[in-house]
Amino acid sequence: MKFQKVYSLEEIANIINCEYVGDPNFTVSGMNEIHVVESGDIVFVDHPKYYDKALNSAATIVLINKKVDYPEGKALLISEDPFRDFNKLINHFKPFQFSNVSIAASAKIGQGTIIQPNTFIGNHVVIGKNCLIHSNVSIYDYTVIGDNVMIHAGTILGADAFYYKKRAEGYDQLLSGGRVVIKDNVGIGALCTIDKGVTGDTTIGEGTKIDNQVHVGHDTVIGKNCLIASQTGIAGCVIIEDDVTIWGQVGTTSGITIGAKAVILGQTGVTKSVEGGKSYFGTPIEESREKLKQLANIKKIPEILNKLK
Repeated sequence: MKFQKVYSLEEIANIINCEYVGDPNFTVSGMNEIHVVESGDIVFVDHPKYYDKALNSAATIVLINKKVDYPEGKALLISEDPFRDFNKLINHFKPFQFSNVSIAASAKIGQGTIIQPNTFIGNHVVIGKNCLIHSNVSIYDYTVIGDNVMIHAGTILGADAFYYKKRAEGYDQLLSGGRVVIKDNVGIGALCTIDKGVTGDTTIGEGTKIDNQVHVGHDTVIGKNCLIASQTGIAGCVIIEDDVTIWGQVGTTSGITIGAKAVILGQTGVTKSVEGGKSYFGTPIEESREKLKQLANIKKIPEILNKLK
């Protein structure tokens, strides 16, 4: 998430009322999660296990709960609770905006686009040309939709990420300040849910078609011309490359990559990254030929045991 202007390290520290280490005029241009940070970004870390990863990431400002040595060219924001203060920054730079109309005045809708009744379109949404958006769709703030997109009834674009920190009194939610980006010629079925990024974008690539009742988690990037069948659940921060086919009731773990032109057969649990150009099945996931061979061999066990009697 990039800020609308560049801030100084001291200005950011004042917003969250914390100490800083570094030049007070050190420039800050945005904030992001570890997997998408760039130079000028703030990243937060609150566990020693991940200190090195954060300090050596592309981020140049680390929001951290302890004074530590840090690489040249970076700066620290010292916080008692980096998770809480990351939320403060999201609230400051991208606060929730109330809307009491079906289509926000700041939304931009392209020529030839049809929007059926009872659809909600939030603040700063951009929708391209010749789209068809059916009834009872909810499109949250800052969502970007390309040209020739079809979205069926009941779908929700831009709900918050499922991202929580467990505390003694319960779960604390990490606020979401990212977006959903839908490229040209995408088709989305009924009752789908696509969560926005925590600070980056959840992206559906050009020409991809998504069946009914599919969930896409925060910050996931789906490539071009993919087919995703009904009741599939895709976790956060997944990369699905171009021309992937995912059949029904597939589930994935977070942070994995599915290679281009892979085929994931129905009811598979994608427990790890997999290469492209192959067919996969089962939980834990394996190449489908190998998995089906194993299942055939299991059926032979009673016969083998009878022969040993």
